Amino acid sequence: MVISGTSPDNHLVEVVEIPKNRFFVGSQYHPEFISRPNRPEGLFKDFVAAANDQYLEKNN
Repeated sequence: MVISGTSPDNHLVEVVEIPKNRFFVGSQYHPEFISRPNRPEGLFKDFVAAANDQYLEKNN
């Protein structure tokens, strides 16, 4: 597990991930508060892309 995001003052771990897994991310911040319908936050876009890739692998 690696730390991939911290608070602006670097005192809190905000995001962790396990790089060897397809998509394993944990966040303490709230990406849903900064997402908008036509401008989703990056974590959501990456999650949807990973889910789509997995779906295509299983169904093609």
